Amino acid sequence: MVAQLRLGPAGERTEMDMVAAHVLVFPCPVHGHITCMLYFATGLLAAGLHVTFLHSDHNLRRAGRGDDAQLAAAASSPRLRHVSIPDGLPVEHPRDVGRIVELMESLQTKASVAYRSLLASLVGGFPPVTCVVADGIMSFAVDVAEELGVPALAFRTDSACSFLAYLSLPRLLELGELPFKDGDDLDEPVRGVPGMESFLRRRDLPSQCQDCDDPENDPLLQIVYGFTAHSGNARALVLNTAASMERAALAHIAPHMRDVFAIGPLHAMSPAPAAGGAGGSPWREDDGCLAWLDGQADRSVVYVSLGSLTVISLEQFAEFLSGLVAAGYPFLWVLRTDMVGASQNAAVQEAVAAAGRSKARVVEWAPQRDVLRHRAVGCFLTHAGWNSTLEAAVEGVPTVCWTFFVDQQINSRFVGAVWGTGLDMKDVCDAAVVERMVREARSPARSGRRLRRWRGR
Repeated sequence: MVAQLRLGPAGERTEMDMVAAHVLVFPCPVHGHITCMLYFATGLLAAGLHVTFLHSDHNLRRAGRGDDAQLAAAASSPRLRHVSIPDGLPVEHPRDVGRIVELMESLQTKASVAYRSLLASLVGGFPPVTCVVADGIMSFAVDVAEELGVPALAFRTDSACSFLAYLSLPRLLELGELPFKDGDDLDEPVRGVPGMESFLRRRDLPSQCQDCDDPENDPLLQIVYGFTAHSGNARALVLNTAASMERAALAHIAPHMRDVFAIGPLHAMSPAPAAGGAGGSPWREDDGCLAWLDGQADRSVVYVSLGSLTVISLEQFAEFLSGLVAAGYPFLWVLRTDMVGASQNAAVQEAVAAAGRSKARVVEWAPQRDVLRHRAVGCFLTHAGWNSTLEAAVEGVPTVCWTFFVDQQINSRFVGAVWGTGLDMKDVCDAAVVERMVREARSPARSGRRLRRWRGR
């Protein structure tokens, strides 16, 4: 509660009006961002604040179709409400990773109008919105809030090390480290990201840095740098990380921001989000996989999940499957229907079935937090998305990192070379390497290296 004091002529207190703090939480409408900011919203509710959680119409409709019971449970808190605005894209738009720039541009040019209208109405409501915490990759949400007189914070759902890499783009250009030239050694050290000179390589830079030929005119790179630098305009930058693990990166970021808060790992500090699956995941979690894990030996299972956006070819799928089978451990694999391609689903299911049902279980989506906490899980083959990286580190599950895009490249380098919580397998998709990495990750030397200091920040 925020106390507003009214003082008499001599300065004495005459009355106290208690006005409820009401935070509008606005994540980018992408699964990993929603999941992280739902944990944040849960923490605000636990502290007694009112929370309005803002979705896109598309995501909230999809969540409603998937599990109406979860949405009903989400509305059970009198201090929590879910609202939505259009993202500006046609209903039939796939909103997939291949067209992510279209989503970002639509949010900026179209959704921002609906957001302004909604926020203006909430400022005059009861209790009125007193603060906005907006996803840092949607800079317009901070600007609109401040224009309406509402203090706004930028929340980034990625790691501090990746944020610093994006913030360092001008320096990388100045030093001539970008763009890469044909034939450049990707293992060459990178000097332009402060504090990482001793271990960061070209191949560890975020994917946008590696994939552009003309950085100054590359639309995606300019968008990424633009919203990263813009976080300095917000009242503060909030990161889901622990100061004890990313202290150096946070120290280099701080001079560029008005304030910085490291508040994570959020999932380890709160129960499952009160919001349930409201807009969080378009896939129904397969709870049966937990019963399957119950029947496996301690730390014997390899859990495989490459996140909500990664797509792979049929050939890459075959290499992963061959490597997992050759490693000889039971495995639980999250294979989204859109991950290999709908046209390949029959071939994928046939191949998995041939691997033997006694050794493998394949699900469309899994309750990852519960899976990683299960005694049977001994290794996590992951895309090194930040949510997954944090969850594995906290639970002491060693990881094998096969990255796909954006911040995952630098996360995996920190996992392998800085924190020592797993192995970096980026840029390689070969059955023999998968087998070797999984076996090494499950070795006694790595098993159970729990990062307890994440819990205490």
